[in-house]
Amino acid sequence: MGVAGAAGIGWGAAGPRERESDDALDVVPFYGTHQAGIETTPPAHVAFAGFDLAPGVGREDVIGLLRIWTDDAARLTQGIPALADTEPELAARPARLTVTVGFGPELFTATGLTARRPGWLRQLPSFPVDRLEPAYTGADLVLQVCAQEATTVAHAVRVLSKHVKSLVTPRWVQRGFRDAPRGRTMRNLMGQVDGTVTIAPGTADFDRLVWDDGASTPWLSGGSSMVLRRIAMDLDSWDELDADGRELTVGRKVTTGAPLTGTAEDDEPDLTAVDRNGIPVIPPSSHVARARHTHDGERFLRRGFNYDEAPAPGQLSNSGLLFVAYQRDVDAQFLPVQQRLAEFDALNEWTTPIGSAVFVIPPGVPAAGHYLGQQLFEN
Repeated sequence: MGVAGAAGIGWGAAGPRERESDDALDVVPFYGTHQAGIETTPPAHVAFAGFDLAPGVGREDVIGLLRIWTDDAARLTQGIPALADTEPELAARPARLTVTVGFGPELFTATGLTARRPGWLRQLPSFPVDRLEPAYTGADLVLQVCAQEATTVAHAVRVLSKHVKSLVTPRWVQRGFRDAPRGRTMRNLMGQVDGTVTIAPGTADFDRLVWDDGASTPWLSGGSSMVLRRIAMDLDSWDELDADGRELTVGRKVTTGAPLTGTAEDDEPDLTAVDRNGIPVIPPSSHVARARHTHDGERFLRRGFNYDEAPAPGQLSNSGLLFVAYQRDVDAQFLPVQQRLAEFDALNEWTTPIGSAVFVIPPGVPAAGHYLGQQLFEN
């Protein structure tokens, strides 16, 4: 095949009709009080990569790993190739890349820092709806890699992984995506508006409910926590449910995402409203009713990413949601809501949690010369 033929299948130079996307060269600052990727506007693409420490890896090894990740992330997020980057051209499109690092419960044991582990940092209790698979559950370390372009995410995950391969073994990589016009809420693969009720970045509520103030755990000031749940969707049986059934199950209108008692997506659901026969307009078993916080302290930042992967033989789909919750205190904020959903949520008939992990998110890196997690290891 000649040069012209090769270019026709994508190996040639960029043609005149190819353009940079609006976000291709945009960068998100790496250094700061908080790690980027939480308060940042949600991206189109994400990869969560979970790792376990290799046998014999201890405190100094983990510090070395974090120094490597800090240097790599500080470069890649600004569109600069990492040191020893074998594909430096792929770093030229940062596309609002963010890299967020988290620590699992057992990292504190391996590094001799169990006394500094937050009290809420442990795997979630077993819920009756769970069918957890080891391939998507737990990990000693997590990377959350986000960007507007999938190639940028893939390159960053590979660079960050291979540079520490002597210290960790990969446990899982979970990739997701979300599509929505700017300023609009995404839809999940059930067709529902997903993520309406959350906390607005840049507000006092966000600072109070998402970022830790260091009162009980001084080294964590400016940090947070992450709960990652992989939720499989039975789309084949969901297809058999009509629009009315779907709306009663979720408690929101399919077309607009508005609660069944309202007209706009952001309207507050009225869980006390009844129809002329005295039947609740929003069923008590609906997802909206069960997920509703009972007091202000149960609020947290919610974020979802769709996943759609190759189905097993004989199946039509392998799809679902990567649900992420960020909050100061998992026990006080996330756990009560999850317990209510596990006990009695109409949506449970079509959704099954198959993965679960909890991580502490250390504060950001204040400036060059510091490293991720330094507050834990040196303060």
